[in-house]
Amino acid sequence: MDSPAVTFTLAYLVFAVCFVFTPNEFRSAGLTVQNLLAGWLGSEDAAFVHYHLRRSAGTMLAHGLLPLGYYIGMCFAAPEKQLFYFYQASEGWKIFFLLAVLAPTVTGILAYYWSRNGWDNHPLARTLAFHALPQSGWRAVASSINTEFRRIDKFATGAPGARVIVTDTWVIKVTTYSLHVAQQQDIHLTVTDSRQHELSPDSNMPVQFLTIRVASINPYVKAFDIRLNSTEYGELREKLHAPIRNAANVVIHQSLSDLFLDTFTSLVEINQTYPVPSNQELEPCIGCMQTNANIKLVKNCQEPNEGECQQCYCRPMWCLTCMGKWFASRQDQQHPETWLSSHVPCPTCRAKFCILDVCIIQ
Repeated sequence: MDSPAVTFTLAYLVFAVCFVFTPNEFRSAGLTVQNLLAGWLGSEDAAFVHYHLRRSAGTMLAHGLLPLGYYIGMCFAAPEKQLFYFYQASEGWKIFFLLAVLAPTVTGILAYYWSRNGWDNHPLARTLAFHALPQSGWRAVASSINTEFRRIDKFATGAPGARVIVTDTWVIKVTTYSLHVAQQQDIHLTVTDSRQHELSPDSNMPVQFLTIRVASINPYVKAFDIRLNSTEYGELREKLHAPIRNAANVVIHQSLSDLFLDTFTSLVEINQTYPVPSNQELEPCIGCMQTNANIKLVKNCQEPNEGECQQCYCRPMWCLTCMGKWFASRQDQQHPETWLSSHVPCPTCRAKFCILDVCIIQ
């Protein structure tokens, strides 16, 4: 390939990946299926289920057009390949073109089949039918979901393509191509995993994500996983009727201070250690009086006479947990993104220090 073809290929690959796995930048620019097909999809608030029936079909069709878009783009990016003339193209490009035409054709036929008889053939309609009473159909279930979704007291979190919605009766997970639905009275919930990140790309703060398994006693309803920020766990639990089991014994940090304390500890553990003299006896921490003091403030971030931090001459008097709580309590609660890089005074002598200056006693 020559340079224009390579450049177009890389650019289109990035575009396709971002179009399928939509980042915030694409969402802000309106480059999403929901925005491009807004006129056909209608309002999610007015008819939640029918909106997602159309959205899943439209998303599948839009993504199926991506290979054909690449072929058309290459016709202009590499005119010497004569891709405009099918019979003059190489065998490889002929096969790619046939597959690129086949993908939207198949997805288009499937979307048309789903839409027949008022969307009766759609997988979501069949899923909802499993929750219907004997004398009713999936539309009655859809009406119930639509009504509860319009209420302002529902729990909702996540990006448009990966949302979790909990109403008085239903637990719903929205994905790119489908919708998972379970009735609250039929489900068992279990915390199965926890992932903690020291920095969130959105807030520059530590964040913990929980994975919760939603399993229904209805044999026709498949189990599914929901993922949410641990700070939203309490709000979720208030909306659920069933308890959440913690099978993995995960420590759930429900507040920003809890998350910060865990990150503070992990960062201090990689700092330099402080060798305590053999003749010095460690006293109980004056903050909690439950464990011995195990940290010492030593200026390590910069040279002695540089920067905002100062040398602390206090003997070890605090444990790591209490020092972390002190550090968090001195922060601007409205700007958590500044916590990790801030300076606070020593609780005893008021000499300023940062996280790099907190040393665990060896």
